[in-house]
Amino acid sequence: MKPADTMEKLVSLCKRRGFVFPSSEIYGGLKSCWDYGPLGVELKRNVKDAWWNALVRGRSDVVGLDTSILMHPKVWETSGHVSGFNDPLVDCKKCKARFRADTLDTQVCPEKPSKRPGECDGELTEPRQFNLMFKTNMGPVESQESAVYLRPETAQGIFVNFKNVLETSRVKPPFGIAQQGKSFRNEIVTENFIFRSREFEQMEMEFFVPPAEADTWYEYWCKERLQWFLDLGVDPDRMRLREHESNELAHYSKACADLEYQFPFGWKELEGVANRTDFDLKRHQEATGRDLRFFDDQTKERYWPYVIEPALGVDRAILVFLVDGYDEEALEDGDSRTVLHLHPKLAPIKAGIFPLVKKDGLPDIAHKLEEDLRKQFNVFYDQSGAIGRRYRRQDEIGTPFCITVDHDSKENGTVTIRDRDTMAQERVAIDAVAAFLRGKIGY
Repeated sequence: MKPADTMEKLVSLCKRRGFVFPSSEIYGGLKSCWDYGPLGVELKRNVKDAWWNALVRGRSDVVGLDTSILMHPKVWETSGHVSGFNDPLVDCKKCKARFRADTLDTQVCPEKPSKRPGECDGELTEPRQFNLMFKTNMGPVESQESAVYLRPETAQGIFVNFKNVLETSRVKPPFGIAQQGKSFRNEIVTENFIFRSREFEQMEMEFFVPPAEADTWYEYWCKERLQWFLDLGVDPDRMRLREHESNELAHYSKACADLEYQFPFGWKELEGVANRTDFDLKRHQEATGRDLRFFDDQTKERYWPYVIEPALGVDRAILVFLVDGYDEEALEDGDSRTVLHLHPKLAPIKAGIFPLVKKDGLPDIAHKLEEDLRKQFNVFYDQSGAIGRRYRRQDEIGTPFCITVDHDSKENGTVTIRDRDTMAQERVAIDAVAAFLRGKIGY
């Protein structure tokens, strides 16, 4: 397990180097809302691209979708979110703070952080149900009839478009529909940096299968989703797949497993894989009268497909890659360095480009190389400070390669490429650098 102070150091690094900022910071911030800075937005885009390439572009049996955040309010009544998307809430009559009633043993009193809720001589109210959906109004008049909700998940947008995709994409079970997008939950408790917040981004896929094949596909997607993280360099000793007990299952699920990661604050859910059965399609058919069954023209059978759902929070995935990659290394010369061992596909900057000195034509060569590489990669030019200091700055933000233009570059047309993880260096011809990076990154 990572040291407990890893989170504190990581949050500081994220702010200092432009990964993640508190939202509206100059106004004092807005609790549990975060802004992704120049490096953070690149990391986020790379994580989303890695997921999309693995689940959509790299497969012939999954298509994509991008649905509206605002949907007809009856969608959420049908799905059960209006009546059942609740957490138990209690108030402290002394400090006026609110807490989730089912996690009191992990929360602290805001007046006395060393104590749990209720241990500060304050009386807690009886638990009551608190709906997590954000409610707003559409149109110029605020009334019950104009009420709409910010979506708490992206899955329902897929279910209500099931027939549209069937009729336009020439797909048939087993096939999936994938979506990435913002979701909103008015969480009672937000915690651990970007792990749990009220505005977040999801990557979900609904994989529609013949009911008889559901168990096989459920096992398949559990293994696939775990392997995705391992392929991107996450430590397998800090990943596990935990099957839900029968009393943990949602009412619509036949089976569910959580991919969990060992954060500095303990084992926590990262991604869920669920067998949602045919619950959602049936419910939406009952509510709308639209036939949402699939007709198999070979067997002449009409049925509601079962749905296997891998659902991952983008922000939690980013936090895993940051925590897993964060390291403080003692070097042989007695020095130390902070390094993010991000997979090259995820690294915000793929290569730093450094002229050894600011003269003798070396900056000209380095700028030309930067211009050529920027057509394919996100690279960074830096000629400020000693070369060792420049290396350290790139190590800290996860840049996998540093390219140094020196006097030999003028003589023989080669540069030195330094590997972030091993710190080993090798000479590469300038006109072969792009191919070298493509091979190392896996493009």
